[in-house]
Amino acid sequence: MIRVLIVDDHQMVRRGLRFFLETQTDLVIVGEASNGQEAIEQVRALKPDVVLMDLVMPIMNGIKAIERLMNEYPQLKILALTSFSDQDHVIPALQAGASGYQLKDIDPDELAETIRALYAGESKVHSKVLKYVLTRITHQQDEEEVKINSLTKREKEVLVELTRGRSNKELAEVLHITEKTVKTHISNIFAKLELGDRTQAALFAIRHRLDK
Repeated sequence: MIRVLIVDDHQMVRRGLRFFLETQTDLVIVGEASNGQEAIEQVRALKPDVVLMDLVMPIMNGIKAIERLMNEYPQLKILALTSFSDQDHVIPALQAGASGYQLKDIDPDELAETIRALYAGESKVHSKVLKYVLTRITHQQDEEEVKINSLTKREKEVLVELTRGRSNKELAEVLHITEKTVKTHISNIFAKLELGDRTQAALFAIRHRLDK
């Protein structure tokens, strides 16, 4: 059974969702909440598998609640279920950690399937908001490409060596430069890629296949 928590500030919406979802043999509604703060309290008490989260609510909005919940329960699946399809709601909700984003006009059977998909580890986004997600991904890719291109040839060589776990002394020996120069290159890499340490830099290089 998939344990579901419904979060919406309108009682009629909560009642309608509960009425339909309770007809599904594999879904059980463990509770309801009318704002983000209540949602956090209910998740702590009821341990649901999936949370249906409205975004615009009093006391604490859904985006803030998603962010708080994901920090506390990173394995929790949260579906943003709202009337808003604009990027000012879509992107913040996904950035906060929502596993899916659906509009309230969704077909009931599709909603049930979305809940099952989230529970299984998939991400589901309404077709009306998919363009924002794709635009965001493309924008991120473009930004990272610009960062990579800002590196000098030597900085790229140092970055690749970082993926091999080499110390500054080893880097200096392999690249035939001084340790002071190595430190300068590493500082430049961190600044250009907006990273904080060697591990992040190595992971960045591996993710972009710079170590090949």
